[in-house]
Amino acid sequence: MRKRFSIISLGCFRNTYDSGIIADEFSKQGYVLSNEATSYFRQSQDTSKKDIILINTCGFIDKAKEESINTIKEAISLKKKKKVKKIIVFGCLVQRYQNILKRFFPEVDEWRSVVNFSPAFTKRKKIENTCFDFLKICEGCINKCSFCAIPLIKGGLRSRSSDEVIKEVRYLDRQNIKELNIIGQDITSWGKDFQEKDNLVQLLKNILNNTKNIKWIRLIYTHPRNFSDSLIELIAKEKRICKYVDLPIQHISDRILKLMNRGITKKEIISLIRKIRKKIPSCAIRTAVIVGFPGEKEREFRELLNFLKKAKFNRLGAFIYSREEGTPAYNFSPQVHYRTKKRRYDEIMSLQQKIAQQLNSSFIGKKINVLIEKIENEFALARTEYDAPEVDGIVFVRKRGLKAGDFYQTKIVDAYGYDLVGI
Repeated sequence: MRKRFSIISLGCFRNTYDSGIIADEFSKQGYVLSNEATSYFRQSQDTSKKDIILINTCGFIDKAKEESINTIKEAISLKKKKKVKKIIVFGCLVQRYQNILKRFFPEVDEWRSVVNFSPAFTKRKKIENTCFDFLKICEGCINKCSFCAIPLIKGGLRSRSSDEVIKEVRYLDRQNIKELNIIGQDITSWGKDFQEKDNLVQLLKNILNNTKNIKWIRLIYTHPRNFSDSLIELIAKEKRICKYVDLPIQHISDRILKLMNRGITKKEIISLIRKIRKKIPSCAIRTAVIVGFPGEKEREFRELLNFLKKAKFNRLGAFIYSREEGTPAYNFSPQVHYRTKKRRYDEIMSLQQKIAQQLNSSFIGKKINVLIEKIENEFALARTEYDAPEVDGIVFVRKRGLKAGDFYQTKIVDAYGYDLVGI
């Protein structure tokens, strides 16, 4: 009987990509991927025995570290019940805290750091049967935001050459992938670490020219400082590029932006958003903000909150500032009390829920194109081009002979806080 393994991938899409590389490594050794578990919550419901559980951890902020540690504990519990023979833990948390983790979790059989980033095209095994996939075009970061531990974990920017990117693109285009999500720490920095004449716009044009089966191309993780006019023009013009902009602003106060070392001002952020919405009227903008950054005063938080009320972002992720050792902001003072940070976070999420409900309600009665991801009992689960997989809303489509992986015109008949209902 062939040996079986499961892989649990935590954190961001970049980790999902890396998990596929590890899964392929074990498949080549003769192991069989026995289920599609990518979180320990799904894994805990699986009662079948495994030879190996691999856990790809995230160590970016406190909440992610907590989830990673809980997942390790869950795997150890399964091992004690003899449902698992071996546990291998790797990824960002191990990169940062391997010595401590070894002392606390001696039951783990093997520790690895982050997956080595290879600029060359490397085949990956999909750990979930989905109609979408990811393409990592760069690793590490050049931006040096004062709050961010990514350069400590992943190092400086390392871009893949356009030739290697296109090799992978052509491969994915043959795999019946309907949606390609282009990822990196900051994809708008692609190519800045070598003397290639191309920039992201030229790379995207090359990707478009070398694909025919991929219908949606989505850009994820862009820095507002590097978002060029030519990139806006390309998104506006090209039908296959999703009208979706992932643009983390982190804050809007000039003083806080400067402390964060974001390299951009409030005026420039507002100008960029206006430009995107003028050139791409149908565009959905996703952003991310941090509350409770060291020294954030109540008036600066109110400035951020009032800006969000006016900007009305289609999608928003808010994060409570996490004090990460080794980052410049770790030693900034004064640190904001946790209760204050939590109150500010709750205020922003409450506001965003109202904005999302209002924006979603505007779809009622309209027909939009959706990609069916999964067929369930009463509904098919789908997404619009305005929603990234796993992090944004879904469309519940009343099921009538629909097929996963296909596109359908859907009339929206109802709207919830973040999700839609269609027929």
